[in-house]
Amino acid sequence: METSLILLQQVLIMFLIAAIGFIAFRTGKISNEGSKTIGNLLIYISLPAVIVKGFMVERTEERMVGLLISMAAAAVTLTICVVVSRLCFRKDPIASFGAAFSNPGFFGIPLITAILDEGAVFYIAPFIAFLNLLQWSYGVSLLTGKKTGLKIKTVLTAPFMIAIAAGLVLFFSQMQLPAIFAKTLDFCAGLNTPLAMFAVGVYLAQCRFGKMLKKGKLYAISAVRLLLIPLIVLALITVIPGINNDIRYAVLIAAACPVGSNLAVYAQLHNKDYTYAVETVAVSTLLCIVTIPLLVQIASVIW
Repeated sequence: METSLILLQQVLIMFLIAAIGFIAFRTGKISNEGSKTIGNLLIYISLPAVIVKGFMVERTEERMVGLLISMAAAAVTLTICVVVSRLCFRKDPIASFGAAFSNPGFFGIPLITAILDEGAVFYIAPFIAFLNLLQWSYGVSLLTGKKTGLKIKTVLTAPFMIAIAAGLVLFFSQMQLPAIFAKTLDFCAGLNTPLAMFAVGVYLAQCRFGKMLKKGKLYAISAVRLLLIPLIVLALITVIPGINNDIRYAVLIAAACPVGSNLAVYAQLHNKDYTYAVETVAVSTLLCIVTIPLLVQIASVIW
């Protein structure tokens, strides 16, 4: 019960920050261009800083094994996400994309660190890497109806991949950064949650709530993304032996996060229904206030 209460408190704090973004957009204090700037700060600065910090932990045999387990768990979990979403929304690419891909980088990391510690980000890094790879390949193919391959140069130069590579070097070498660089990294990582939730507030401000909340399809997508897939993942990681609870919670929360905001980004980029994509992100984000603490409470009873 204590864990779920801490999680609920963290979610509410995040939504208070989102409310600031909502008000700022509705009052004209920030524009669409301004929100794009925030998105770039998230992608190129704060999230990479969080990932690098997650690897700055003591190298132990337990963590070495945990890294391999978390990689396998991420691969299996994302396979479940893709298969289930495809089965549920075969004729709706936006719904299929939304149900498949959560928001672990911007939404999951602060929740994981709230109930565990910053070192637990170490276990979610493979999930973030695999998810982004799938979005850039399978996700784009899904939205456009065209087969697309991975462009190696694009993948290798992506901010999250550079961050993971840098983090792995620090982890395996156990190199200590100079104090000034470590402090700068701390400040940049601290931007992740407030900037991400501010951006969520901007997304919410672009929705017509009365009309949006009457769309049953949005609730169906949210049910798959927030309940069906996480419950399958919860059952799976419960019965598989050799997984410690830090990894279990990290993977469960990553799988239980709302629809990733990248859905709106990709929909806009490829001239798809941007409004529908934003509404999908918005409704699932609102509903996760209830579903994530509930799932973690169920998990805490089982584990």
